[in-house]
Amino acid sequence: DVTKRKRKVQMTMAIEQQEDKIKIGVLALQGSFREHCSMIRRCGGEAVEIRSASQLEGCQGMIIPGGESTTMANIARRWNLFDALREFEDEGERCVWGTCAGLIFLADRIEQGAKQGGQELLGGINVDVSRNFFGSQIDSFETTIPCDIPGCSENDVKCRAIFIRAPAIKKVGENVEVLAKYYLSEEKKKEMGVDIESVVVAVKQKNLLATSFHPELTSDLRWHELFMRMSKGCKPFQSKLAKVGEDRKPEEFQPLYTHPDLPVFKDQVIADVMK
Repeated sequence: DVTKRKRKVQMTMAIEQQEDKIKIGVLALQGSFREHCSMIRRCGGEAVEIRSASQLEGCQGMIIPGGESTTMANIARRWNLFDALREFEDEGERCVWGTCAGLIFLADRIEQGAKQGGQELLGGINVDVSRNFFGSQIDSFETTIPCDIPGCSENDVKCRAIFIRAPAIKKVGENVEVLAKYYLSEEKKKEMGVDIESVVVAVKQKNLLATSFHPELTSDLRWHELFMRMSKGCKPFQSKLAKVGEDRKPEEFQPLYTHPDLPVFKDQVIADVMK
């Protein structure tokens, strides 16, 4: 039957196209994981919401979204996920990107604002972060900042940045590439009680990427496209630690209803670069 053969060919092509896609896991314990998944799909990748260690299998990259870093760490530990996250990163064969709270997760050191008694981190990026440098939730803001995104045109030197109770990088160590800075105005310095010209808000170290702000909340795909390029060719993850049945079944964490992709946010007003 011609119709059946045609359907079989279409199904085979669909499977092959799916297998060719770059598979990115997005830690879905808290924060803006849906927005990241939506952006990854718009870049042509396959997005997987990660709530158990077994769901990391086959992923070439992982995004740790914004949220509350201590809460995410506690949930990850409670759900027997933290060791798998560390294994995913430690082998150096895959890429990891942290936004906002995810930046804190990937930092080697917390200079200011660390939780009493310490905070469990993945580490990996040789930086010192100030946990709530930009203040509390009410101090959140949006602006345009200068940036240097690898692989982008020399004309693409600005990006929209949304800071939500955001951290900042106070010190950058060896082998860390600075991709973006936020320049404080005199008014902002006075408001925050600091006397520094700028802070680093985006960095890259080998296969690790971190941003203080939230690219997933804008229409700018360049940061997600960068992470897709970084993850292309990375070795799909196969855990040496987790065994079948050791973690909770993935279906236990699946939502009853799969939400459609979020609408694309359109920037209407472009603020001046703060310098």
